[in-house]
Amino acid sequence: MAETNSHTPGSFCWIELGTSNQTAAKEFYGKLFDWTYVDMPMGPDAAYTIFKLRDRDVAAAYTLDEVKQANVPPHWMPYIATKDADATVKRSLELGGEVIAPAFDVFDLGRMAVLKDPTGAIHNIWQAAKNTGLGVTNEPGAFCWGQLNTSDMNKAQNYYTALFNWTAHGDAGGASPYTEWHQNGVPIGGMMNLPPEANSPAHWLVYFAVEDCDATAEKAQSLGAQCCVAPTDIPGVGRFAVLADPQGAFFAIYRA
Repeated sequence: MAETNSHTPGSFCWIELGTSNQTAAKEFYGKLFDWTYVDMPMGPDAAYTIFKLRDRDVAAAYTLDEVKQANVPPHWMPYIATKDADATVKRSLELGGEVIAPAFDVFDLGRMAVLKDPTGAIHNIWQAAKNTGLGVTNEPGAFCWGQLNTSDMNKAQNYYTALFNWTAHGDAGGASPYTEWHQNGVPIGGMMNLPPEANSPAHWLVYFAVEDCDATAEKAQSLGAQCCVAPTDIPGVGRFAVLADPQGAFFAIYRA
């Protein structure tokens, strides 16, 4: 078990699904990861879904606005913890980032902002108040890794190491370079180049731990998901697959 009640600055502290069909997403992820959920009213016709594992917060979901987010595809988004959202926004701008949504309070739960790194990948930041973030990580059915797929690894490395005090481990050169993000000496995520054939902007990909990568990938497909990268071994590390849920949101699964 990997339960937590707080997240140090620079750690992944929340993950959120923006989807075109919230009801279908609840059914899909509930069956895939054995999640339960609670819907928090956001208005007369809207709710914010909190997914739970062993009654602890493990993810969230909301419905994309058909007008304001008409061109935004379904997606998973990571939040990164900060002590001071306003200061992090300011620092992001100094490092060449872009502010999509300036820091604002989310009721009495915390303060957040939406940022875009210099390579175009969007990421959220969270200054916790009453909501401290994910209550469980790094176990089957929970978030375990955040991976940046980018068009410029060197530019991204300069940005994230300066903004969140991460250290980068790996070689940005070579045929298939992969960099690990470390926070206080602990690997928390990675970074790789977008493949030349990818028709996608830079983005973050969230990973969920599973007990059996092949069985989970098969189950996801039986529930309507598409397998984008078949279960594949990472020599000496583990086994992973990349999937798209029935609404098209990409995510990865991983077994150590």
